[in-house]
Amino acid sequence: MSGNLANQPQNGNYSYEDYLSWDDGQRYELINGYAYMLAAPNTQHQRISMALSATLFNYLRGKQCEVFAAPFDVRLFRAEEEMKKNYLRVYRKEVVVQPDLSIVCDPNQLDEQGYNGAPSLVIEILSPSNRHYQEKINAYMAAGIQEFWIVDPKLRTVYLYLRKDKEYIISTVESPGILASHTFPGLEITLSDIFPNETSVR
Repeated sequence: MSGNLANQPQNGNYSYEDYLSWDDGQRYELINGYAYMLAAPNTQHQRISMALSATLFNYLRGKQCEVFAAPFDVRLFRAEEEMKKNYLRVYRKEVVVQPDLSIVCDPNQLDEQGYNGAPSLVIEILSPSNRHYQEKINAYMAAGIQEFWIVDPKLRTVYLYLRKDKEYIISTVESPGILASHTFPGLEITLSDIFPNETSVR
């Protein structure tokens, strides 16, 4: 099997086995059989990611949960998992994503390839290159992730998705407001501390 995605023109039918074979030096995500190439994060993205990483690391110090930064594979569904919908049997295709930041709390689901299951909290930082973020949001919802944040550097805003009774409640926090996690009590972030100054290099 070739290790170059370009030699496997079957988008929509890729498997986790295909994903593991790609060694062309690019980073990809696999969502419901479709491959999405990831671009390198820009300077603004890196600043926000580092600020959030530091806050999460300090908060989790001494706790069982850990924070991981991309590139870090999160396998949301196993191939054999399935669900029933409208009396039809629908097979979930494999989903492998690389969230910008993930908090995971079950060490039994960690292995050398990453994390097998839904993290307790996921953070995505928007950038012009990640045009498939809506597909990722849908995948996170389908996986039942309890809480995830979508960080919008342009608007200096964070959208918090919280799962409640199998539905998601979306709340918005704008800088310089305080973002408080519902899943991790005491985890609070002042947004003006993580967003670069308006005059910073982008």
